[in-house]
Amino acid sequence: MNPKDLLADLGRRAALGGGEERLRRQREAGKLTARERIDLLFDPGTFEEIDKFVTHRCRDFGMATQVVPGDGVVCGHGRVNGRLAYAFAQDFTVFGGSLSETNAAKIVKIMDLAVKMGAPVIGLNDSGGARIQEGVVSLGGYADIFLRNTLASGVVPQISAIMGPCAGGAVYSPAITDFTIMVKSTSYMFVTGPDVIRTVTHEQVTKEELGGAMTHNERSGIAHFAVDDDHECLLLIRELLSFMPNNNLDDPPRADCADPLDRADQALDTIVPEAPQQAYDMTDVVRAVVDEGYLLEVHEHFARNILVGFARLAGRPVGVVANQPAHLAGTLDIDASVKGARFVRFCDAFNIPLVTFEDVPGFLPGTRQEYGGIIRHGAKLLYAFAEATVPKLTVITRKAYGGAYCVMSSKHIRTDVNYAWPTAEIAVMGAEGAVNILYRRELETAADPAAARAAKVAEYRQKFANPHVAAERGFIDEVIQPRETRAKLIGALAALETKRDRNPPKKHGNIPL
Repeated sequence: MNPKDLLADLGRRAALGGGEERLRRQREAGKLTARERIDLLFDPGTFEEIDKFVTHRCRDFGMATQVVPGDGVVCGHGRVNGRLAYAFAQDFTVFGGSLSETNAAKIVKIMDLAVKMGAPVIGLNDSGGARIQEGVVSLGGYADIFLRNTLASGVVPQISAIMGPCAGGAVYSPAITDFTIMVKSTSYMFVTGPDVIRTVTHEQVTKEELGGAMTHNERSGIAHFAVDDDHECLLLIRELLSFMPNNNLDDPPRADCADPLDRADQALDTIVPEAPQQAYDMTDVVRAVVDEGYLLEVHEHFARNILVGFARLAGRPVGVVANQPAHLAGTLDIDASVKGARFVRFCDAFNIPLVTFEDVPGFLPGTRQEYGGIIRHGAKLLYAFAEATVPKLTVITRKAYGGAYCVMSSKHIRTDVNYAWPTAEIAVMGAEGAVNILYRRELETAADPAAARAAKVAEYRQKFANPHVAAERGFIDEVIQPRETRAKLIGALAALETKRDRNPPKKHGNIPL
């Protein structure tokens, strides 16, 4: 066979992956093939594949006759929304997408190139794990990948899509990356599978219950998004990347904004209920303020008492962190603290300004929280906000009580601009609780305890639990009308555009993990 024909034959074999029959089974399982996924992810005609003809080196266990060009992973670079990105897509039709020595080397090459070129790296995971026939060299390949994940962290964005199985040591690569997306019904992640668990602990659990998309979105918090199919997954990756810079030295990409910068939403003036215990949905507040009402919520199903996500103000990407009064009254607990801290640190690493909407009555009380380490976990969120050097803005809509006030991007931890609505209550604790402590004996001897308590509560609110006291101290820059929030935030962001802040020189801090 002449070189031209040989090259054409290798190209056809690489495109076929594990063969027509395995490709058919992949599609029947509701999954796209590796190459179909790559085509959807990148702008049309921009993907350039590398190492297309690489094959495995194993000659044992009958592997010498099972040689497929590409060896089960498609790697290369292209354009996403016109910007450079690198990706690898594991091909489940070739040896179940298992990781071999050469397979890992291809992935490592892509990751090294991404860091060198300052571009995001996307992993489309669909693999049965380490290739058993290759023994320790396949395990070494995983370690090589984990090292690159770690070194690239905070340098270029890393996104993992779980589009099939991801088990054993393979799970630690997505765990290190910035965002993990799982496809419902076709993907799962776990360190040890149901069979091993059944043998060791005698627990009966299915793959879906143990490591399905909703398990990791709702319970463990390992995954950030759950989508219905491969198409939605790949479109979500493109959308995510539109909010991020290519690397830690770039600024996030600006978008055109048709939404008036001075738009005032009158509904915000009455969105906070008069009754302090009554809930409202903070997403309504956020959507009323940001461009086009669009919020790409991250970790939507996990720790719902805090919401985080990406939005834009005057076309500029921002990271939104907000207490959610509609769930657990917006209190901070272990999961909410960790969720918020990780998101804050991502935004800070990639120069994305932070906008915080605060309505927090405090940390969730209870022995379960205390024994679980709420002190340590709550400190993570405090550490993340205090460490962040990007522009930081905070809007206090209602409650800002106790230590939670300090944690939620207060002026005291280097937040640049802090606004409060007239409905804000900034105090050590709620008026009712404070009155019960401060005036307990006086109330016990009062002729009309209920009337006396109501009077003292009103007095406490007037003296302490209002935004003007904090404003007098300079802890609040301005008390604004809710309808002015959008214009105020956009103006503050414009003023902070040239902000340059840095932390003391050090190898790294010691966040309370």
